[in-house]
Order: sequence, then C-alpha cells, then structure tokens
Amino acid sequence: MTIETTGTTEVYEAPETIRRMLVTTWALLYSMDGAQRRECEFSMDDPGRVDWDFIPKPDRQGVPLAGLNSHQRTLVHSLLAASLSEQGYSQVLQIMAMENILREREQQMLGAPTGDFRNSDQYFLAFFGRPGFEDTWGWRFLGHHISLSYTIIGQRWLTVTPCNLGAQPASAGLLAPLAHEEDQAFALLRSLTPVQRDQTVIHTVAPADYATRQVPFIGKVEYPDHEDLGIPWYRITDEDREALKFSKDDPKGVCGKDLTTDQGDALVELVGTYLWRMPGELARKQLARVEREGLDNLYFCWAGGQEPGTPHYFRIQGSTVLIEFDNAIDNGNHIHSMWRDYRNDLGHDLLAEHYERERATGHHLTTRLRSSVPDK
Repeated sequence: MTIETTGTTEVYEAPETIRRMLVTTWALLYSMDGAQRRECEFSMDDPGRVDWDFIPKPDRQGVPLAGLNSHQRTLVHSLLAASLSEQGYSQVLQIMAMENILREREQQMLGAPTGDFRNSDQYFLAFFGRPGFEDTWGWRFLGHHISLSYTIIGQRWLTVTPCNLGAQPASAGLLAPLAHEEDQAFALLRSLTPVQRDQTVIHTVAPADYATRQVPFIGKVEYPDHEDLGIPWYRITDEDREALKFSKDDPKGVCGKDLTTDQGDALVELVGTYLWRMPGELARKQLARVEREGLDNLYFCWAGGQEPGTPHYFRIQGSTVLIEFDNAIDNGNHIHSMWRDYRNDLGHDLLAEHYERERATGHHLTTRLRSSVPDK
C-alpha cells in the first residue's frame, strides 16, 4: 500500500501551513519547562488523541492556557492563527470570549465557582507524536465549544477534522461567531419551493446534538443521542432518533442536482464557509474536491423549526464531507457546528497508509542514520 499524490490525497497536501505549524510548535515547546511539557506531550497512539469531545470536563488532556505565561500564550495564538484562516481564527476568538458572557449569565444559578467553570483560560493544548521534519504528529486545541484537531503526516499531508465550533449563547452584543453559516442556511431553506422543502425537511424535531455524536470514526449508520450531555431538559424519542439518523449510503434531504443553479451555488457556498475556516492552501483544494464531485453527490436536509429562535438543525452530506449544525437547546440559542471527513478524521486512512509504507521501506529519520553497506 502506498500513498500517491494524485486523486484523493493531493487535497491534503499543505506544506506551507505545516511548516508554519512546525516552527511555531518548536518555539512553544522550547519555551516550556519540564512540567509543562509533561502536561502537553503524548504519543501518537495515546487513546486520548481521538477524544475530541468539546464539552466542559474536569480531566482535560493537555496544558491549559491558564498554565502558560504571557509569551507562551502569544505563541499559542500564533499557532492558531497559522492553522486557521482569518475567518476561522476570529470565530475561535469570539467563542472563547463567549465564556465571559456565559459566566456572567450563569453566576446566579451556579454561584461563585462559575468563574472557574466558565473561563476563557480553560482551553487545553496537547501535542501527539514528535513534531519534526518529515515526521508524523498531531496537535489539538480543545475546550468548551472549540475542538480543533490537526494531524500532520510526513510533513506533507494535513488533516484538520473533526473541526468543531460552537456558541452559547448564539449571539451576545456584537459577538455572533456562527451567525453567517446559520444565515446562509436559512436563506437557502427560504429559497426552496414547496416540493423542494418537502424533500429537505426530514423531521419536525431537531436533535439535541449531532446525529453522528462525537465518535472518532463515523460508522455506516449513526443515531443521535436522546439528549445532549448535561442538558436533560431537551430530550428526543426513539421515533425522533430514527427519523434523524445518519446513513452514509442513504443520504437524507434534497439532492443538489434537484436545486436551481442559484440554489446549488448557495449550497456550495455554505460548504465553503466551513472549509474556509482553514488556511487557503488547504481550503481551496478541499472546496475544489467538493465542486469536482458535483451536486449529484451533495445533499441538504433540515429538521426542527424553520424560523430563527426555534430549535433547528441542518446537515450537508457529500461523498467525502459531512457538515452538521445543531441549534436546538434554549430555543435556538446554543449552537454546535462541525465539519468532518469520512475517511480522514484524525488522519485515519492517511495514517494507516503511511505506517504501512514505513513498515515496507523504513522511515527516513532511521535510514539516514544507517550505513548502506556496513564495513565489517
């Protein structure tokens, strides 16, 4: 099994982005003392690498922003800025700032500890493997409503999914980090004819969270949970779960080929909003793949209310890309929004192929230290 730079793998090539990530990562790790590095460095096969769940947890893996000095925090933000587009980076900053809004709103309910629980410093940085030339490694930035997972393979290929951004509340003052994609989706829904809308709307109830949940690798069929973790007051039935289920081989909703030209363009633009969370070097290739696969392979479905301020959900399902947007909790005021890749979330297939090749040929980092013909 070998990796070829044609067809499916060329869309993951991002050498410039990888180079910026690598150099910034070195600077950050060099700045850390031993205790900090032990907090944030893990092996590639550490089981925590595939846990990208973005809810608040007391046992997060990695070093928190709160445990870094001012210079180190600047380097973390330089790493984020190098690994996201300006659009994506600004969304991340807004989501982190939302924790301050949430703290103030929840203090009466949760009391004094709210300041520790809802805290923009409670985002965790973790590195997996050895960040080095021609090496395979990964890193993650994770906390409430932000889950960014990067896998770098041989300093050549880069995967950036699952890519999750959320917002609670959906907007506050001038902060509305996910308003654009929500507005785009509502505009597309409003543009549909009655027949198209009947195809698109798959259920009158929105799921509490993603239909595919937070599994590391998407199965052929996935069902949403009855409720979102920690939010038992919004619950769906078994009948709802059946109507909302994800099936890789049987996409729900209206097919892109049944849309008008303007509607089809709007659907692709909505997909692009998600892909352009990432640097242009990668986003352009990913979007070109979606366009190359065509509207015949792109489906748009909707569930729940059809107006803002109601619980609602949409899903875009393609040959390689999956997008889910859920805004069900608090009457459409608590968003979860993510982009996934069926075969290469967390580098799945690319890693398997890379390790297979290494077994056959050896790794350059090893072979460059061995004599070609030893002198006995």
